[in-house]
Amino acid sequence: MGPTDRVIEKGDVLIIDTGAVRDGYFSDFDRNWAFGYASEETKSAYRATYKATTKGFEAAKPGNTTSDIYNAMWSVLEANGALDNDVGRLGHGLGMELTERPSNTATDNSVLKPGMVMTLEPGMVYAPGKSMVHEENIVITEDGAEWLSRRAEAELIIIK
Repeated sequence: MGPTDRVIEKGDVLIIDTGAVRDGYFSDFDRNWAFGYASEETKSAYRATYKATTKGFEAAKPGNTTSDIYNAMWSVLEANGALDNDVGRLGHGLGMELTERPSNTATDNSVLKPGMVMTLEPGMVYAPGKSMVHEENIVITEDGAEWLSRRAEAELIIIK
């Protein structure tokens, strides 16, 4: 959501979805921080989205599909209590537009080829009104994938 007058409180999680453009090419990633403390439920959701990103990365190899990436990530989220994904996809193509085809969905089935740049963006509703999203950038290579973004920390950062 955009800016509001709401004052941040202890236990709140800030998710910044950001990126940059260089020579006409976009990056798109997000980072999460909690203020003061985070509940075990929130920390668990963060770990689940982080682990889902890892599984999506492992599935991102030539000949596999965007649906293979989606299924690898969704299985982790679902096993960790995801109630829903309110976006419908778990990442997308990235390039001269911020959001490009293909999308990591259950039905896209686009074949992955070397040179494709993608986001891995697992997100989950983990409690009513609470969501966690994690996003990284990768490129498909001849042998699998390579991270383009510097990975976020494996554990949710707490700002004291």
